[in-house]
Amino acid sequence: MDHKEEHLTSNALLSDIAIGLSDGLIIPFALAAGLSAVAGSTGIIVIAGIALIAAGSIAMGLGGYFTGKSEHNHYHHELKRKYEVEKLRNREAEETKEFFANLGLSKELQEQATLEVAKDKDKWVEFMSKYESVAEKTGSKKATKSAMNIGLSYAVGGLVPLSPYFFVDDPITGLKFSVVITLVCLFVFGWFRSRITGAHALWGAVRATLVGALAAAAAFGVAKIFEGS
Repeated sequence: MDHKEEHLTSNALLSDIAIGLSDGLIIPFALAAGLSAVAGSTGIIVIAGIALIAAGSIAMGLGGYFTGKSEHNHYHHELKRKYEVEKLRNREAEETKEFFANLGLSKELQEQATLEVAKDKDKWVEFMSKYESVAEKTGSKKATKSAMNIGLSYAVGGLVPLSPYFFVDDPITGLKFSVVITLVCLFVFGWFRSRITGAHALWGAVRATLVGALAAAAAFGVAKIFEGS
């Protein structure tokens, strides 16, 4: 039981980190590349990059929070519809089994326990109301943690492509270092994300690298076009 809970929490944490790092690596990287094409010094790139990281972390964090909250809002409506357990009997039975599954019971015991609980309609309603009330509170806490994980991951990821510009004065020189560092990080990130999700690791690494490279190249090219116009 404890092992299962740690496993589920770990999966949620890894998912949040993956979401934050993915955008954190690519978006500031593209911004820095675009500004490198037209900026006369790295100062403006650093300032703009930090501003983007701050705004992006907040936006991504809030997005993760509201997404997590929306996944649990249905509990309010479910509690009001418990008197319809007869019409929604199959659905309620599945949710009851899920509760017992989270306790670590075998499928046979899940079936038996669900049948016992469902014998008394009033007790079944009371049981599910308590279960979903707890789940709702837990979901709210998870949404807050998810927001923090995503926001912090975005900030960490965003500092990777921006970091070279702290140490050089020439934007193009900073861009060269940024390209190498960021693409390597994207490759490693894509590799591990694919391994975790069960996808093809090498293709996942190449795809993440290509997305970042194309985004940066597009930003750099567009900035050059507007600079010459």
